[in-house]
Amino acid sequence: MSDEEAAPFVVRTTALSLDAATALVDLLPAEEPFAWLRHGEGLVGWGVAASVRTSGPERFADADDWWSELTARAVVRSDLHAPGTGLVCFGTMAFSDVDRDETESLLVVPRVLVGRRGETAWITTVSPHGLDLVDAAIDVADPPEPPQGVRFADGALDGEAWMGAVADAVARIAAGDLEKVVLARDLIATADTDVDVRWPLRRLTELYPTCWTFHVDGLFGATPELLVRREKGLVTSRVLAGTIRRTGDDERDLALAATLARSSKDLAEHEYAVRSVAESLEPHCSSMNVPEAPFVLHLPNVMHLATDVAGVVHDAETVTSLQLAASLHPSAAVGGTPSGAALSLIAEIEGMGRGRYAGPVGWMDATGDGEWGIALRSAEVVGSTVRLFAGCGIVADSDPESELAETQAKFVPVRDSLGS
Repeated sequence: MSDEEAAPFVVRTTALSLDAATALVDLLPAEEPFAWLRHGEGLVGWGVAASVRTSGPERFADADDWWSELTARAVVRSDLHAPGTGLVCFGTMAFSDVDRDETESLLVVPRVLVGRRGETAWITTVSPHGLDLVDAAIDVADPPEPPQGVRFADGALDGEAWMGAVADAVARIAAGDLEKVVLARDLIATADTDVDVRWPLRRLTELYPTCWTFHVDGLFGATPELLVRREKGLVTSRVLAGTIRRTGDDERDLALAATLARSSKDLAEHEYAVRSVAESLEPHCSSMNVPEAPFVLHLPNVMHLATDVAGVVHDAETVTSLQLAASLHPSAAVGGTPSGAALSLIAEIEGMGRGRYAGPVGWMDATGDGEWGIALRSAEVVGSTVRLFAGCGIVADSDPESELAETQAKFVPVRDSLGS
């Protein structure tokens, strides 16, 4: 073990007086920002105290082993004892075991973290070598500038080619090769100058407060789907599958919601997703609650069939929230059913590498508690280029034109967030 690895990793959490009117996202500096926010609560951080990058089939296990080793040598001094306090990492995991883009997964501990839950706020500072604790002064950062001259272009496949892939998938399903497959497409946005990710983050927190807005290592978005939350022995997962686009007319949208709730195509797609989550969580739970019917989740751009699966975990001492995320990924909501056949078909006809799109993204503390969403309604920013992603669940009754329209609706959150 090197001297650096043997040195104490000092973590200090103290209560923070934070004005209720101050948005956490407004505290983020331009350099190395991290975020996980919903309804004005959550976590933001900046700077890098420690990190690990992993890849391949063992990426979850390797990341979890690193986290276990780091927490074992951390010296934590905390005035609060709640999820998100003490030592915390943010994480983003690649979708595929083998990605054509050779995407790396990442866990990272920020040098400074600020959290808020209800009326309680806190600040955590980290000294990787036990020296030079970070100045805990907190202030609103200089505001970001909006992207200028943003232009959009097709990604790997244009609309016609992608609809051809959907038709191919429907034919494979009709032939009995599989029951469901999720196909995604990308859209490329290019700005005149580098994009400050804090701009779309602010817009997403304002426009989609019920979603989990995130940013880790260039991947950002506002996901409506919580893969898994583990908190004090309780585990929950919000499953979304089955979508209809909103019209903006409240009366018309209520009628569409009722249509969605009765749609045999969407209910079948949803059932596959719920079943895959329940089956993956069951080995870790002493009891579970799986509602018999979904509810309709209303978002500004679309409506989804949604089910909240909950359980009591019996192995919290040995299984972290990241390990639970690994057992759930990829669910039928982002891969398909059966999983192996769906993933093979995705690799064959989707025409692009997903990178970290539709992979787990979120945070975890030293106890293993944490929240991991699915990186949907998301994009990856590199300099002046932003790559947006959207996908649809394809089943036997899917219509290629309708599925293309659904992807266009799902591009809306990130696409609008890049505007001024």
